[in-house]
Amino acid sequence: MTDFQSATIIIDREKLSGLLEQETERFRQEHPKSFELFNRAQKHFVSGVPMNWMTKWAGSFPIFVREAKGAYFTDVDGLRYLDLCLGDTGAMTGHSPDPSMKALQTQAQRGLTFMLPTEDHVWVGEELARRFGLQYWQMAMTATDANRFSIRLARQLTGRSKILVFNWCYHGTVDETFCTLNNGKEGPRRGNLGPPVNPAETTRVVEFNDIQALEKALSHGDVACVLAEPVMTNIGIILPDPGYHHTLRELTRKAGALLIIDETHTICTGPGGYSKAHGLEPDILTIGKPIASGVPAAVYGFSSEVAEKIRLLTETEEADTGGIGGTLAGNALSVAAMRATLEHVLTEKAFEHTIPLAKRFTQGVEEIIAKHNLPWIVKQLGCRAEYWFRPTAPRNGGEAAAAIDGELDRYMHLAALNRGILMTPFHNMALFSPAHTDEDVDRHTAVFAESVKNLLH
Repeated sequence: MTDFQSATIIIDREKLSGLLEQETERFRQEHPKSFELFNRAQKHFVSGVPMNWMTKWAGSFPIFVREAKGAYFTDVDGLRYLDLCLGDTGAMTGHSPDPSMKALQTQAQRGLTFMLPTEDHVWVGEELARRFGLQYWQMAMTATDANRFSIRLARQLTGRSKILVFNWCYHGTVDETFCTLNNGKEGPRRGNLGPPVNPAETTRVVEFNDIQALEKALSHGDVACVLAEPVMTNIGIILPDPGYHHTLRELTRKAGALLIIDETHTICTGPGGYSKAHGLEPDILTIGKPIASGVPAAVYGFSSEVAEKIRLLTETEEADTGGIGGTLAGNALSVAAMRATLEHVLTEKAFEHTIPLAKRFTQGVEEIIAKHNLPWIVKQLGCRAEYWFRPTAPRNGGEAAAAIDGELDRYMHLAALNRGILMTPFHNMALFSPAHTDEDVDRHTAVFAESVKNLLH
């Protein structure tokens, strides 16, 4: 019997199905205005949503938001929600933090975008270097772009064609990263739409924490870069084994492959992300989402050695045709928000507040799990926490993917939503902002307890 089977065997699936049907009907009854807008949207948006992944929310249609501030938002039906999703990290600052809003209002009066730098650019570059330990930086609109641009640079600098990622990773909509292992062989991840080529032609894939597989994949001598979250997050929180990052860094250097660390989610660890907190030494670091308080913005930084190589290979006459950039990248409005966010919002003091909240969340959920003797666990990373429907922590993406229980996920999420709490739709993650409180955490614990009780009794 697998861990997953032993974790789900206690669940009465017929009862679970009935509860899910009840929660779905309650959701429909309580959201008439959202339902009306969803039906209108069907006429002009595919599946009634501006992006197809918005169909994954719990409930039979998405909630339409009217306004948000801090840790809460209100929908068009007037219902108020505790937000533990926070835009899947995009609003990790809390919604519309005052310093960022003031900076946006001021800059909006001065102009939005110029294709020219401002003084804020200089300040942001200095602060990024201080926080993350990499001296040189460039800007993008999204973390996807930052990763895509970094991969292109890695190929240019190394003269190699392939990249290496970890099974079930996520680095935005970068074509090369939608590659998983199927019976030990690389191939397109299910649902990957129209890849330009089979990603097995561009990508090597290994399981996280598997040093032997990593060394073998790098031994081919064709890997330009390893693109990695320092802790996997999008398939759930998967921590590195002790010493794994030290070995990863040694092996990439030995193989002549650049190491790109994606801190877009793992910035939850602290002001300098997991890299600064644990002394990692990436060649390139990428980050987006929360660094401008929800305004689209991203950056990617380089070691001095990489930056010097880029300078030598970059011809001014060809700088606008390299497949890197974007007219709005580094625009004045987003950089003003970035400065305010780094200076006043995502500070050391903020993390001193938010990380204990995630710990309180973890302890509260663990108490409910222990009370009912459930073979479930909770994992924490900084101000992020997540519960799993399995008794042991997975060590890699393959193990994590095998543990997914879509029906149980949907029930827990919808039960929380109907009681005024929004969880991340893709897994059971909660994230905490400077605006959250102990009372907010305890409210979730009570709702989690109620949902589990209804499921088991």
